[in-house]
Amino acid sequence: MRYLLDEDVNPAVSEAARAMALDVVSVHEIERTGVAFPDDAQLRFAAAEERVMVTRNRDDFIRLTREFFQAGEPHFGVLVIPHTLPNKDPGRIARALRRWQDGRPVDEGPEPYIIDFLRE
Repeated sequence: MRYLLDEDVNPAVSEAARAMALDVVSVHEIERTGVAFPDDAQLRFAAAEERVMVTRNRDDFIRLTREFFQAGEPHFGVLVIPHTLPNKDPGRIARALRRWQDGRPVDEGPEPYIIDFLRE
């Protein structure tokens, strides 16, 4: 699976996750930050890149998922990082992402419109 980290996720998570053999890119690394790249544009970009969006912004991405579904505009899922996984500990978030991926069936790719939460 492939992941795109939202602007509100510590970009060091991508480095820690890649060290665990995960395909993770932060929007910070590809210069997609700021008002020029609102949440809906980030979700469309993630979908075009066949990446699961990873964010701390639960409410907006739940709303966007509903809007995308109603418009018939697919995306490859959203993973929400809860506040119990602090941004100041990128390794902890990366390990949670690894566990989430390891818990998926091997041959299963991203699921359109899925919203899930990372756990410790």
